[in-house]
Amino acid sequence: MLTAQKPVSDQRTVPLSFQDMILTLHAFWSAQGCLVLQPYDMRMGAGTFHPATTLRALGPEPWKAAYVQPSRRPTDGRYGENPNRLQHYYQYQVILKPNPANLQELYLQSLAAIGVDPLAHDIRFVEDDWESPTLGAWGLGWEVWCDGMEVTQFTYFQQVGGFDCKPVAGELTYGLERLAMYIQGVDRVYDLRFNDQGVSYGDVFLANEQELSKYNFEIADTEQLFTGFRHAEAEAQRCIAAGIPLAAYDQAIEASHLFNLLQARGVISVQERASYIGRVRDLAKGSCEAWIAKNADRWASEYAGWTA
Repeated sequence: MLTAQKPVSDQRTVPLSFQDMILTLHAFWSAQGCLVLQPYDMRMGAGTFHPATTLRALGPEPWKAAYVQPSRRPTDGRYGENPNRLQHYYQYQVILKPNPANLQELYLQSLAAIGVDPLAHDIRFVEDDWESPTLGAWGLGWEVWCDGMEVTQFTYFQQVGGFDCKPVAGELTYGLERLAMYIQGVDRVYDLRFNDQGVSYGDVFLANEQELSKYNFEIADTEQLFTGFRHAEAEAQRCIAAGIPLAAYDQAIEASHLFNLLQARGVISVQERASYIGRVRDLAKGSCEAWIAKNADRWASEYAGWTA
């Protein structure tokens, strides 16, 4: 367990609103040379699924990007009745390849920028290696706790799609709602100030949580979900065979979300769950393999000594 030591002074008296916290993170990571990308326009369970992380983590090319990603986890819905559990929420994702030697220090500086002073709070890096079974990915890492609450996952990617990350990429995943609740001192996510003009998080998203929870658990047509999963799986396989990995990966993302919806509807058994995870993982791996195959010759010629 590592404990932050770097003191930072912060004179802010009014906590940042939700949207200003995001804008501050954009400004901070842009100043570190990151591309500030837009959210990917597909339903996914985590910011890691964005191709700017999954595919760009592979190969030798340097890559720095930061973005907000709406994330959907249908089984986490609580009809808007739980104060801090959501089926739709936001992650802030940073990917740095190769990982800089001062990544931990940069992270602490980013916390200070949004109003969390490491000198005034107990910031701990608690060992917690990360794994994504559906992406065939894993990394060495830590949960970052602020005064006993997890606020970020800090990971050094070792493999994605079953392929080694060479060089290793550093990844940060901020839980935006959780951080904002901490910064603003509220116990209910819907009470967050979305901006400084009187709009709350609940004004924007409470109805969405209520309706989508009902859809995810009660309304979604399971036969159509099964059909959609098979279609996405077949399309991904056709795209892999055609050598278009970005299109293939889109279909892998779609299959993953449909699987998550099927789980929310309660129509997949424990035994079937393992099989479906394996099928999604095969699509992700196939997409990553096609991505490497498409770029390997160029990478080898431009980066001496690199091999797949």
